[in-house]
Amino acid sequence: MENVLRPVIVFGGAIVLSYVLAWAVDRLMVRLDTRHPETPMWGLLRSGRFPFQAVLFVLLVSSFFDSTHLAKDHRAGVDRWLTIVLVAASAWLILRIVAAITETLANRYAGAALDPARGRRVRTQLTLIRRLITAVVTVIAVAAVLLQFPGMKTFGTSMLASAGVLGIVAGIAAQSTLGNLFAGLSIAFGDMVRIGDEVVVEGELGTVEEITVSYLVILTWDERRITMPVSYFTNKPFENWSRGGPQMTGTVYLHLDHSTPVAELRAKTEELVRASDEWDGRNWNVVVTGTTPTTVEVRVAVTARTSGDLWTLRCSLREDLIAWLRAYHPDSLPGIRYIQQEKSI
Repeated sequence: MENVLRPVIVFGGAIVLSYVLAWAVDRLMVRLDTRHPETPMWGLLRSGRFPFQAVLFVLLVSSFFDSTHLAKDHRAGVDRWLTIVLVAASAWLILRIVAAITETLANRYAGAALDPARGRRVRTQLTLIRRLITAVVTVIAVAAVLLQFPGMKTFGTSMLASAGVLGIVAGIAAQSTLGNLFAGLSIAFGDMVRIGDEVVVEGELGTVEEITVSYLVILTWDERRITMPVSYFTNKPFENWSRGGPQMTGTVYLHLDHSTPVAELRAKTEELVRASDEWDGRNWNVVVTGTTPTTVEVRVAVTARTSGDLWTLRCSLREDLIAWLRAYHPDSLPGIRYIQQEKSI
């Protein structure tokens, strides 16, 4: 009876005590979160309660395992599984802590930064750092778990014996993956593109939605998502409309007749621009940029706070100017002139 009761007391007591300690730490986090509302760290750290409880359980069982008086053959098996649980729980806890720290830094910088672009740059860098740490911790944890089994140790020894050949083969096979990895680091710390930037890639306009160590996701205006390798942005040119600030200048081109009253068109454009909520008040102009034997090319340039405002302003200007010309100066719109000839009988 004693041989059964001792293990039950040790394992049951470890479960209860680890639960109580984890609950006490969680209550402490709640109190700290209430006292310091300026930072979300303490609230985010509460997500590590369950892995923390698992770590406490393993440490308590390992400390009092000798009191169970279990046989040595049971001790080896229990130690192995306790180690596996400890490795997995520790990795889980580390990832929760890293996530809390990175999210806190990103939120703090975003709230304090006057330049939104710099805030997006910091968030991009922290996101990639978090993903790298996650990959490293996961690989180490999986390797530590596999090494707990004798068969895996033999496999690992044979792998190490041929590490030279395998390293060359792996290097060739993973050349593209490693290239994307270093390209991701270059993007994060080289400030080429950031999460939230508006870019034009392969003729597609979209917003950078996600950046990982190997690929980048672009959300287009029609809600499509384009996934591209990050190495693309280090090897090929692309447009970044958000770099240097969100303000932008856009153009509207009109092909009109030579008889168009440009002065009146300029005055009407000024009226429309100043009445628009999308115009940021910086600049506007109307100039004749080219001629052909039948038409003149008029360029209307305007500025806006964001690319979205600029798109709306350009579309409304184009529509309103054409409607005004059609109503008051219909001869200014280009047309096709032809001479109808009667067929001779």
